[in-house]
Amino acid sequence: MTATNCLKKHPKLNLLLHKVTLMKLNIGDNIKRIREAKGMSQKELITAIGMGAPMYSRIETGKTEPSISSLEKIAKALGVKLYELFTDVDSHEVNSHDGTLMEKVRLIESLTEDEQKTLFTILDAFVGKKKLKDTLSSVLKNVA
Repeated sequence: MTATNCLKKHPKLNLLLHKVTLMKLNIGDNIKRIREAKGMSQKELITAIGMGAPMYSRIETGKTEPSISSLEKIAKALGVKLYELFTDVDSHEVNSHDGTLMEKVRLIESLTEDEQKTLFTILDAFVGKKKLKDTLSSVLKNVA
């Protein structure tokens, strides 16, 4: 589906893009901010989305507006939802630990149901082990 057909079929998306243009929001700044927050280089992102370096540079510097398909590829490579490329608020990093944790949660959401069940089983085992260790430490302190 071309970007033009996508806009025709999704008038709300067309309206959003129009509003973004009116607000003079630089999507390139947001892409750069998110990319840097995730510790990703331009080269890594360019490789992931299959785009030439000159074209990507023009997007990130705001010299050209990316197509919808390019935005979708960029969002996917960055591990964010498409709408997050349009927001000024840095929701990706409260601090480095929380940012990393939130990124892992986003990645878990992209796993299949079976993969999620397996991961949760492993996490439950680690949490159970921690609780048991804490309980045993407490008992040993009371005995001593």
